[in-house]
Amino acid sequence: MTPWVRPKGILCLAGVDEVGRGPLAGDVVTAAVILPENHQIEGLADSKSLSARQRENLYDDIVGQAECWCVGRASVEEIDRFNILQATLMAMRRAVLGLTLQPDYVVVDGNRLPQWEYASEAVVKGDGRVEVISAASIIAKVVRDAEMHAFDSEYPGYGFAANKGYGTPQHLEALQRLGPTAIHRRSFAPVSNEWKVEQEPLF
Repeated sequence: MTPWVRPKGILCLAGVDEVGRGPLAGDVVTAAVILPENHQIEGLADSKSLSARQRENLYDDIVGQAECWCVGRASVEEIDRFNILQATLMAMRRAVLGLTLQPDYVVVDGNRLPQWEYASEAVVKGDGRVEVISAASIIAKVVRDAEMHAFDSEYPGYGFAANKGYGTPQHLEALQRLGPTAIHRRSFAPVSNEWKVEQEPLF
């Protein structure tokens, strides 16, 4: 794949990525990151290609060296109301608006851009091609994974610590047996199928 080239004259470049479009439960989480051009962070890559320990170590490096960063999100209620794509774009916008520095240019992983006033570019597979997007991917992944791990104790039986809300066999079996929780996405088919029966969340 053709390497991504930073546009000339861009001094403040922000990278944006999301985590959590596919799960059946939990918010969709995004991050926006601005790194100094001379940063000393080694090993930046798509968060999905890294181990949990690698992501956590890189998270500390990114937070320590970033010029600024911000996490944005869209709630389960917003996902159900607006659909997952619109909720994801909403969360990306919130992450960029939360930055303490105004970016000259914003690069977003994928092929869709939020509606905003920033000069920007969607970069397909950008989480593996653009360092600031990789950094955003790692931040979002570590934050969301920690949240789902905490939900594992709040809603036992679904395996959230392991599956992070994705529709694994264990999760689907628990959903059928226990019904949906308050953090399940009612608009997603496996959940809506059970929701019609349960009518009210178990927790």
